[in-house]
Amino acid sequence: MKKLYFLFLLFLSQLTFAQKTYIQCGRFIDGISNTAMEHVTIIVDGNTIEDIKQGYFVGGTGDNTVFLKNKTVMPGLIDCHVHLESQGSKTSLLETFTLTDADIAYHAAVYAKRTLLAGFTTVRDLGGSGVNISLRKAVQQGLVDGPRIITAGRAISASGGHMDNSDGFRDDAFNHKMGPDDGIADGRDELIKAVRLQIKRGSDVIKIASTGGVLDLSENGSGAEFSIDEIKAVVETAKDYGLRVACHAHGAEGIKRAILGGVTSIEHGTFMNEEDMELAKKYGTYYVPTIIAGKSVADSAKIQGYFPPVIARKALEVGTQIQQTFAKAYKAGVKIAFGTDAGVYAHGKNYLEFQYMVEAGMPPMEAIKAATTSAADLLGISDKTGSISKGKMADIIAVDGDPLKDIKTMKNVSFVMKEGKIYNQ
Repeated sequence: MKKLYFLFLLFLSQLTFAQKTYIQCGRFIDGISNTAMEHVTIIVDGNTIEDIKQGYFVGGTGDNTVFLKNKTVMPGLIDCHVHLESQGSKTSLLETFTLTDADIAYHAAVYAKRTLLAGFTTVRDLGGSGVNISLRKAVQQGLVDGPRIITAGRAISASGGHMDNSDGFRDDAFNHKMGPDDGIADGRDELIKAVRLQIKRGSDVIKIASTGGVLDLSENGSGAEFSIDEIKAVVETAKDYGLRVACHAHGAEGIKRAILGGVTSIEHGTFMNEEDMELAKKYGTYYVPTIIAGKSVADSAKIQGYFPPVIARKALEVGTQIQQTFAKAYKAGVKIAFGTDAGVYAHGKNYLEFQYMVEAGMPPMEAIKAATTSAADLLGISDKTGSISKGKMADIIAVDGDPLKDIKTMKNVSFVMKEGKIYNQ
């Protein structure tokens, strides 16, 4: 009797394992083609895409069929620049001193799920306190619902640079001097150590800042803060471990040095000039524009008292320029990957970046590709995701309406599947 019971359980487990999902798509964007197809069925086996067939098909007994005949189906979206640990507000500076790592972790779990349900099945988290590494592990283990996370852990900058949390405060406001352990480093030796520490802690990518930024208390948000030689030290060290380097940069000189130093991508690039664009094309450097972040901080800066005066001034300078720079870079032929700087604005509204890209002259299909195939290429995961292709991870979403006619429909995500698991239907 025990033997028969065991065989019965084994039979049931095999039935469960063998179950496939047939997704019937009314309109189908694969992330590769320049046009959409109609009446397509995607067959998902476990966590991977088994096949894509023209026409509508259903499986056998025990298989699952998902009817999306009145929707547009596309690959799970990729946001190449987020900060899942935080969300900007009037109290952001104060929270630097009041929130514990536990507080940050609870917030991050909420933001991660919100991002996934907005259709983003993969994100690159470009810097936080290090809680983002734990969040990545929690998502991988199924403890928290969220996108696949590629994270930089702590970002790295020069003393007085964008990541230096002691900027603008009294020297004795912090209980220790900022150094490589905090992501603050000067000169080749300290930068090499800072990179190795982030890798030791589990970072998947290295993020540096070659210029100042907006949401810090430094006076200059665009001046160059690393030499080319310093940036090369970062890139060479990261490369030894198989990691890529993303670089926060607003000013033209800092962008130039970063490209010549060998970084993989320029983040924000607000004041990128023609020389920078030509160098980006020459070296194959990606540009991640984050238009929504610039517009968001500029809007907040118009609210009396929302930011300290020094931040408000920089926010207005960046916010009025960033979309124009994107338009020029796109027309010049610079490689562009989708990224939003989520956390600077409210998580879950990442879709607005599509609208701003299209407003600036990028066709809807190219904007979608920037968040699928191009983003996957930038992150080095094209073999796993970024398109709906045989053998790739089953990262699939659907939106109501036709985004190729009205990009605003990217807001209306009504189906989310990540690695074969349905999170929203």
